[in-house]
Amino acid sequence: MNKSAVRAWIMYDWANSAYATTVLAAVLPVFYSSVAGEGLDKTTAASYLAYTHAVGMALVALLSPLLGAISDLSGRKTTFLTGFALIGVASTACFALVERGDWLTASALLVLSTLGFAGSNAFYDSMLPDLVPPGRRDEISAKGYAAGYVGGGLLLALNLLMIQKPSLFGMSDGLTGTRWSFVTVGVWWLLFSLPIMRRVPNLERQTEGLSASGYVRAGIKRIAGAYRDIRRYPQLFKLIAAFWFYNDGINTIILMATIYGTTLGIGTSDLILALLITQFVGFPSTLLLGKAAVKFGAKRTLLASLFMYVLIVALGYLMTRASHFYALAIMVGLVQGGSQAISRSMLSDLMPRGRTGELFGFVNITSKFSSIFGPFAFGLIGQLTGSSRMGILSLLLFFGLGITIAAKVDVEKGKSDSRQQGGPPGGQPAAGGTEGIVS
Repeated sequence: MNKSAVRAWIMYDWANSAYATTVLAAVLPVFYSSVAGEGLDKTTAASYLAYTHAVGMALVALLSPLLGAISDLSGRKTTFLTGFALIGVASTACFALVERGDWLTASALLVLSTLGFAGSNAFYDSMLPDLVPPGRRDEISAKGYAAGYVGGGLLLALNLLMIQKPSLFGMSDGLTGTRWSFVTVGVWWLLFSLPIMRRVPNLERQTEGLSASGYVRAGIKRIAGAYRDIRRYPQLFKLIAAFWFYNDGINTIILMATIYGTTLGIGTSDLILALLITQFVGFPSTLLLGKAAVKFGAKRTLLASLFMYVLIVALGYLMTRASHFYALAIMVGLVQGGSQAISRSMLSDLMPRGRTGELFGFVNITSKFSSIFGPFAFGLIGQLTGSSRMGILSLLLFFGLGITIAAKVDVEKGKSDSRQQGGPPGGQPAAGGTEGIVS
C-alpha cells in the first residue's frame, strides 16, 4: 500500500469537507434564507433551497456515471477529480458576489458547486479500492471521514468567528464575514486538494488509442453493461438499493437541518455552533465506528447507526428550542461520518476490481437520482402543509426502507461474488486494471 498516496487521499476529505460544513450545512442555508431569499417567507425559501439541491443532484446523476466509466477505461481518475474540484472551488467562492434578493443566482451557483463537490467525490470514492487492500478499507475510509470532520470543523470555527466577531478581521458586519467565509472555503478546498492532485497518479489505461469520442462511446457501452450486469452481484445490488434510501435521508438532514432550525426561530449563532459541535463529536465517533465495524462487522455497525437516525428524525419533529438542536447535533455527530464511511467501504468490498469507477458511477447516478426525492419531499410537504415539521417527518420512510433492505445483505456472499466475477463486462480481465498504485 502506497502510504503517501493514501495520506493524500485522506487529505482530500479534509479539503472538501469545508464545503460540506460551511456551505451546505451551516452558512449557506441561513444566507439563502435571509439574504438571497430576502422577500420570500421562510418556508418558501426553505422549499426553494430544497428544490435547488434536487436539481444539482440530478445534474450530477446524469454526468458522473459516464465520466466514471471513462475514468476506468482511460485510468484518469485523478484528472477527473481535479476538474470537478476546480468547478466546485470557483463556484463556491462566487457566493460572495450574491446580492440581497438574488436567490436565482444563489441557486445557480449551488447547482454548480454541488456538481463540483459530488462529482469529485464520485472519483474520490472509486479510488479507495485502488489504493487500499480489502482488509483495511473500513479503517482507511473512516480515517478519511474523520479527517473531514476536523478540517471542516476548524474552518467552520474560523468562519463562525468571522460572522459573529467581524471587527476582529477588519470587517464592517456579519454579512461581510459571511461573504468572506465563502472565499475561505474555496481557498481551503483548493489548497488541501493539492496533495491528491500531485501524489495519486492516474492508473494505466485499460484501452489504448481511443479518441475523445471513442472514450465516450466506450463509456456509454460500459454503463449499459453495468446496468445489465449488476444482477451478477445480487448482494451488491441489495446494498446499493438500501443506500438509495438511507443515504437520501442522511443527505437531506445534512442539507436541510440549518434552514429547518431557522423556520423554528432558532438563532443563527446557535445553529452554526451546534453544527460545529457535530464536527468535533464526529471525529472520534467516526474512528470508533470504523473500529466497531472491524470488531462487530460492518453490516451490524451500519444498521445500528441507521436506527440512531430514526430516533434523530423523530426527535427532530418534536424539537422546539435551541437546546434540542444542540442535543440532535451531538447525536448526528455520533453516527454521520461512521455510517457513510462504512457504506463506502462495504460497497468497495462488494465491487469487482477493475470496475470500481464504473460501479461507483452506477451508485452515484442511482443514489443521486434517489437523493432528489428527500429534499423534494421535504420542500413539497413543507409547502403543502405550511410546516417544515411534516417535511422532516417524511424522512422516516427513507430510513425504514433502507434498514429493511440492508438487513438482507449477505456481505460474505457478496465478497465471494466479486472475487469470482471480477473484471470488466463479460468476465475478461482488464488490461492494466486497478493495480497500478496498490503495492
